[in-house]
Amino acid sequence: MLLALPFPAIDPVLVEFGPIVIRWYALAYIAGILLGWQLARRLIALPPVAANRQQLDDFVTWATLGIILGGRLGYVLFYRAGYYLSHPAEILAVWQGGMSFHGGALGVIVATILFCRLQKLDLLRFGDRIAAVVPIGLCFGRLANFINSELWGRVSDVPWAMVFPTGGPEPRHPSQLYQALLEGLVLFVVLQILVHRPAIRARRGFLTGVFLCGYGLARIVGEFFRQPDANLGYLFAGATMGQVLSLPMVLIGLWLMRRARPDPAA
Repeated sequence: MLLALPFPAIDPVLVEFGPIVIRWYALAYIAGILLGWQLARRLIALPPVAANRQQLDDFVTWATLGIILGGRLGYVLFYRAGYYLSHPAEILAVWQGGMSFHGGALGVIVATILFCRLQKLDLLRFGDRIAAVVPIGLCFGRLANFINSELWGRVSDVPWAMVFPTGGPEPRHPSQLYQALLEGLVLFVVLQILVHRPAIRARRGFLTGVFLCGYGLARIVGEFFRQPDANLGYLFAGATMGQVLSLPMVLIGLWLMRRARPDPAA
């Protein structure tokens, strides 16, 4: 066995009261939504105003449903379609695990489009402010993956490689931490710098494009260190499902940034 850092064995269950179990993974979702909500309340008020606080508060419910329903259905369709076609009753068994970021992103996009139409809000202006807070949840989610000893990296001999309890005896990249850094912290800092610049806020859709492109690139890079899903493996030319699903995000993000023009209302 190669030398490796010991995995910090943190119990995935934070608190357990009889049948009531509180897991770090669930807390990651809750913390990401709550912190993102509070920051978004400040960002929407920056000129040009994207929405009022009551509208944002109402949107949180829509976004939460989009994350859960989209994330679960995305996992079912993108990663284990064959299994769930044979076991349709398990599709809604979210407590068994299995969520897809790309599915969750599609769910939130659909929820945002419907909400903005209902509330008569400018979709791109509102979407820009929401996109600027999404990396908070991504960072917490990846940290929860690490605590759960899931979605670990490929076998490696780097000095910081770890032997994960569920990953066999070989040392592996702690790829969840790489992704927490790139998809979470780095992307968050970039978006916060940009969203506080009036000239950037005036370009409707630009921040949404930065998020989509930034996440897509971060995910593509991260996948080079992450072990592909066992049931899928490599798809073609060494690409993983995560990379394939991220490529359209990069292209759409570049298109949004390219077409973004200053908003006359800014």
